[in-house]
Amino acid sequence: MALTLKSPRDWPRLSRLSLKLFVIILLTNVLISGLVFVFVSRSLDQGFVSYLERSQASRAETLANALGEQWASRGSWRWLRDNPRAWQSLVRSQLWSSERRPPSGIDRELSDARGYVLLDELSNPVIGEPLLDPPPQRDPNLPPPPEPHFVPIRSGDKTVGQLGYLPPERLMARMDQIFLDRQQRNLMIIVGSLFLASLLLASGLAWWLGRRARHMTLATRRLTLGDYSVRLSERGRDELSSLSADFNQLAETLEANRRARQRWVADIAHELRTPLAVLRGEIEAMQDGVRELSVDNLGSLQQEVDQLGHLVEDLRLLAQSDAGALDMHLIPLDLEDSLVQRLDDSRLRLESRGLTLTLETEPALVRADSQRLRQLWDNLLSNTIAYTDSPGSLRVSLRCRARHAEVIWEDTAPGVAESDLPRLTERLYRVEGSRNRRSGGSGLGLSIASALIEAQGGTLVPSRSPLGGLRWTLSFPLEMATTPSDKEPA
Repeated sequence: MALTLKSPRDWPRLSRLSLKLFVIILLTNVLISGLVFVFVSRSLDQGFVSYLERSQASRAETLANALGEQWASRGSWRWLRDNPRAWQSLVRSQLWSSERRPPSGIDRELSDARGYVLLDELSNPVIGEPLLDPPPQRDPNLPPPPEPHFVPIRSGDKTVGQLGYLPPERLMARMDQIFLDRQQRNLMIIVGSLFLASLLLASGLAWWLGRRARHMTLATRRLTLGDYSVRLSERGRDELSSLSADFNQLAETLEANRRARQRWVADIAHELRTPLAVLRGEIEAMQDGVRELSVDNLGSLQQEVDQLGHLVEDLRLLAQSDAGALDMHLIPLDLEDSLVQRLDDSRLRLESRGLTLTLETEPALVRADSQRLRQLWDNLLSNTIAYTDSPGSLRVSLRCRARHAEVIWEDTAPGVAESDLPRLTERLYRVEGSRNRRSGGSGLGLSIASALIEAQGGTLVPSRSPLGGLRWTLSFPLEMATTPSDKEPA
């Protein structure tokens, strides 16, 4: 079932992860805002000075041309000395817009008649004489302000005067405060907007991530307490959704393992209870005098004890295999010798059960444990004898294929359903579900065979046999595949 929040304390709270994410996003956006302001301000400062230089030079050139035309028609500068208003009228007519609207802002500073000085042909001031005097310095350590720039005034080929204007550095003293005020106001708007956006973004992301992390924390806590039914939502295609899917897969695996463990314990208890019940019954019968205390009756008890011993030994072997502590002495040996010898020893046993043996082999050098190989062949033989109808046959072949030795072990009917094949090596699994040890044994033989071959680097794969029964494909890595001369190039 999916995870649900049952109590208020289960609802997402502000976690450390959410707080860290919130602070990181917020600080990152504030830092970006500050860097943007610094770089934009520097760019504006440089562009502002260049703009002033171009604007002043253009206005001064316009005024110089107009003054040259006036001098050509009047022949002197007396008309400006006698009538200062004429200078203001000339500036307005040349620098103000055609609509006669007064300029504003920076244009007003650049178009102010008081910002210019006019010198005659002898360099005597005509208009704007105070402009030639440098302003008083508040700090004597500061460098003096730059001198005015001059543009020649020509009438034909003759220079009749000079028009001076303040350089941008002099105007900046009056424009700095205006510029800074505007920039500060814009900065406050930008920073405030970014702060609000960062606050909303960081809060949303922190809440979203914290909520999902909270769900995962609660689900993990329930999983550690043994509640394997918990599931997380897998909506979306991001990494957190993939993590949720992996978590759900883990929960399913743990739940399946728990069911298998419970079934495993129940099956073991059943297998142990059967011979113990037989032993108890026969011992009680001997104690009550129902059965005679004889060698034959003691032999029957010995068989039950041996059966218990085999079962306990099988369980111990599987436990060692699970722990990776299975005792193995791997040495180079001929797989053909081990297989042929064991099958030849069992030929009479097979024939007594009405089974015919067909054997086709070739030499194959592998690294294996001779004792464990014999145990492997015994388990496969026991399975064939127990489940193959008489008359029947067993066909075994050994071939070398590429870098592996392949053993094909197949028998005749009855076969196994396709759906049961993957479960044949499960512990205590029987196809017919019988608990009769005469037909089904303990149900551990094939599990032990699988564990033995895997411990020797091989594989055991079941399939349906063309003979009508069961086919086992055993694969062992050849010994020559591990020699340095036979290794594949890197």
